[in-house]
Amino acid sequence: MISLRGVGYSYSDTGRPALEDVSLEVRQGEWIALVGSNGSGKSTLAKHLNALLVPMQGACFISGLDSRDENNLWKIRETVSMVFQNPENQIVSTVVEDDVAFGPENLGLSAEEIRSRVDKALRTCGLTEKTDKAVYTLSGGQKQRLAIAGALAMGARCLVLDEPTAMLDPAGRAEVIALLRELHGKGITLVQVTHRLEEILDADRVLVLDQGHLVWEGTPAGLFRIGDIDKRWGLEVPAMVKLRERLVTAGLVGRDTAPTAEGIGEALCL
Repeated sequence: MISLRGVGYSYSDTGRPALEDVSLEVRQGEWIALVGSNGSGKSTLAKHLNALLVPMQGACFISGLDSRDENNLWKIRETVSMVFQNPENQIVSTVVEDDVAFGPENLGLSAEEIRSRVDKALRTCGLTEKTDKAVYTLSGGQKQRLAIAGALAMGARCLVLDEPTAMLDPAGRAEVIALLRELHGKGITLVQVTHRLEEILDADRVLVLDQGHLVWEGTPAGLFRIGDIDKRWGLEVPAMVKLRERLVTAGLVGRDTAPTAEGIGEALCL
């Protein structure tokens, strides 16, 4: 679905490239977690995936379309939608269903098709009961799910989510992660930028950026087996991973134990 080939990008006010010689592939239906310390280039890379930014060096292809060709932009953005950190910045209407309908309306679709897309997106995102409610009455997690519903109503086959839980409370984060699991199960491609490593456990692959370079890729379990990711790349190891490692060392659980409260609890009770 997405192919980056030697992508480089620089901002004029910085002394080093934000991205340098980044090559990667994202397959249809994958859940990719993109992690790295502040300033590693995560958001810059994410914005290349639906042509909000285009490479200064190299090339980015989305479903075979070269993002450097302006004639491809609309098709690319129908295929890949961005969801940003602050849900407030993505909402354009005061009523829930009107906000979800905004994108399809701008595609010039028929009223029947718009209604169908809006209803399906709201149902998928668990917002059916909020259809005619004012947006300001929604919680933070509901607003972020509303932003995702708007992306789905555009017909997107891939969602690029840039720190989608960063401004949410624990309940809101749980709502969004549960929705991402459901979308992944339905075959939607996900690229999730996050600094919360506890959120990457469901991902198929993890990509680590450091100072604009892609320095590692593999499974979440593989990442947690690296002992010094905090010192090497500035990544904060989740508390449950630390606890599991101490229990493994003590011989109380196996290394294949899921690094979650539920997984550790079940392993200890065996």
